[in-house]
Amino acid sequence: MIETPRERLPYSAIVDRPKLTLPDGARMAVWTIMNAEHWDSTKAQPRTILPPPMGQPLLPDVPNWSWHEYGNRVGFWRLVDMFKNYGVKPTLAMNGIILETYPRIAEVALEGGWEFMGHGYIQGPMHKLEDQREHIQSTVEAIKDFTGRGPVGWESPGLTETMETLDLLSEYGIEYVADWPLDDQPVELKTTTGKQMFSVPYPVETNDITMMALQQHSSEEFAKRCIDHFDRLYEDSADITRIMGISMHTYISGVPHRSKYVEQVYEHITSKPDVLIWTGEQVMEWYKTQI
Repeated sequence: MIETPRERLPYSAIVDRPKLTLPDGARMAVWTIMNAEHWDSTKAQPRTILPPPMGQPLLPDVPNWSWHEYGNRVGFWRLVDMFKNYGVKPTLAMNGIILETYPRIAEVALEGGWEFMGHGYIQGPMHKLEDQREHIQSTVEAIKDFTGRGPVGWESPGLTETMETLDLLSEYGIEYVADWPLDDQPVELKTTTGKQMFSVPYPVETNDITMMALQQHSSEEFAKRCIDHFDRLYEDSADITRIMGISMHTYISGVPHRSKYVEQVYEHITSKPDVLIWTGEQVMEWYKTQI
């Protein structure tokens, strides 16, 4: 039985590891996570931007639900255009119910060759679910029915897990997770199933939720922080290969006043000829060849 996160992986200093080699002479890889979520309009919202007058909660929470809804109606499409312009195929971290409530988003992602990653069936923390197994199974089956293959990647809503989550995910064909932001390289995590499970580097600081929704920085902070982060990893990768993730949400990065700063990030990254723009699955499959 695995009882603590520490038991999932041994400690490893990045300077002590074998050299990793990317194809085509590349020195680092960047993957983009595009989060598309379904928020239940009848319940309290996962995040809020506008507090109710006099602090009195109200359901339905129309303004905060609408804040999120803008992302799926408008913001997503602004980001789609940007991805096309810079040749980026993101990993779509999506709630399974998106296929019912926002099928147009899934259709465009499928047509564009994006990777589909499980992000729970509806938006809500894993540790509050009555039945994690059913939740995971429903998400995996929904994506498989739509795309023809089950997802191999998983990002829990809010990166939440219990001590059984990884083992359940492994049972349903998930091979990597984005819930463990603890390294600049992929690492293998132990499961009770004995199947391989990897953590692919996922960002909590080059993530628009952290910067904009929680820390409430001005719009230009996204470009500054992501570019600074990238530049240091690019420098570090001269000696030790690094992987960078950038996480975005339709209702945050897809709004007009942030769009040019998001574009600046990809303008900068794609100007480097020795940087691979990959999906999470591509990162994982490459890493398997290195161990």
